[in-house]
Amino acid sequence: MKTVMTNQAPAAIGPYAQGIIVNNMFYSSGQIPLTPQGELIEGDIVDQTHQVFANIKAVLAEAGTSLDQVVKTTVFMKDMNDFVAMNEVYASYFDDHKPARSAVEVARLPKDVQVEIEVIALVK
Repeated sequence: MKTVMTNQAPAAIGPYAQGIIVNNMFYSSGQIPLTPQGELIEGDIVDQTHQVFANIKAVLAEAGTSLDQVVKTTVFMKDMNDFVAMNEVYASYFDDHKPARSAVEVARLPKDVQVEIEVIALVK
């Protein structure tokens, strides 16, 4: 087991790692729309989802993998009415490759953000 940490994504705000590699699989912690410096992106769901993907790409890169190796995502949203806008941004990061996905509405997310996404990916 290998812990993945990078300063190109926000530091964990609790007792957890940004990600873990086990048996050539990468498991990320949920990424929220914080900059690597810890500043909250307070824009709409589109702005927040773009920042989440910037963070995901950074932890994937540190793990030695990328979005095209993602096999599963889980999207947590504060308001399912934002699904269409989030989905348009999400789709822009996955061209022909379409990982399995779950999307759920939750009562509250850390720092009251609108979206949090976690991924599972193959490590080459």
